[in-house]
Amino acid sequence: MHEVTSRSLGHPARALHWLAGLFFGLALVFAIVAWTVGDVFFFRLGTEALIFAGLALSVDLLLGRTGLLPLGQALFFGMGAYVSALVLKNWSSSFWIAIAVALVFSAITGLIGGLIAIRSKGVYFALISFGLAQVVSKIIFNTRELGASDGMIGVPVAQIAPGLESGQPAGFFLVVLSILFILYAGLAYLMETPFGRQLGAVRTNEQRLSFLGVDPWRTKLAAFVGAACIAGVSGALYPMLRGFVSPELMFFQVSGNAVINVIVGGTGTLIGPLYGSALLTVLRSVVGSYTAHHQIVIGILFILVVIVLPRGLIGLAAPALQERLGRREGAVRTPILHADHPQ
Repeated sequence: MHEVTSRSLGHPARALHWLAGLFFGLALVFAIVAWTVGDVFFFRLGTEALIFAGLALSVDLLLGRTGLLPLGQALFFGMGAYVSALVLKNWSSSFWIAIAVALVFSAITGLIGGLIAIRSKGVYFALISFGLAQVVSKIIFNTRELGASDGMIGVPVAQIAPGLESGQPAGFFLVVLSILFILYAGLAYLMETPFGRQLGAVRTNEQRLSFLGVDPWRTKLAAFVGAACIAGVSGALYPMLRGFVSPELMFFQVSGNAVINVIVGGTGTLIGPLYGSALLTVLRSVVGSYTAHHQIVIGILFILVVIVLPRGLIGLAAPALQERLGRREGAVRTPILHADHPQ
């Protein structure tokens, strides 16, 4: 009986992993369909959805796992984008060098920002993170060497491998999908480690965690820096797709959209933000083709999700899938249980 109970505890995680496999499988199907149709627009739209899914994933690490609401996560996304653009324009056309430099700068910026913001809690943390993004975005907005309000245009394509560059829609889509998979799989694994459990303990009862000899401040700082690195890597991919960067990438709207993606998809699930980003990116594109007021539609959808589905789309789908997996396992194990314990 104990074995059955311990197995049952794994159902929620298995349901989320199954949904993650479905997401990446559907992304590959999307790539095949887009390649068959031969329309570059679909690849660019899908790639953009994946890039902003990385930003949403970083938000979920803080909001869903640590209980910290980051209203300025666009700071690290924009920082990664600007560093990547500068490297590609002035130093090297290597995709990997641009990603590596953006990762280092994001880690440094995340460490500095974390040392300032982590000392606060609740709404004060949210406001400080928002303020940091506003300060940096205004500095860039007024820096002529970085293009000021116009941003930087003419970012060259990045050389990923011999015969593969960011200017190839299908190839770049698969590269971004692979990076997003690595980020998701790495976080999913990390959540099963003692450090991942510490993050959950910080959200549940920070004071109790300190009684166990773990410094919650260091745990939150590590999560903050990790989220900054994920957002920075995601941002570094943006100029490779669009060929330009602008200070708007650090504005509150980008951070707000990432939070909406997380809540719509399912807070704390890791895979939910990916579904939310894909859904809302496509929805913005479709609605935006009919009206310039597409944010109204997004706002109404967000309100409905918060009221009707407070746990998000994955919060609705995962329990149903979990129950189905439980019934299937029970059906397989029932003959064995009857053989061990005849009635």
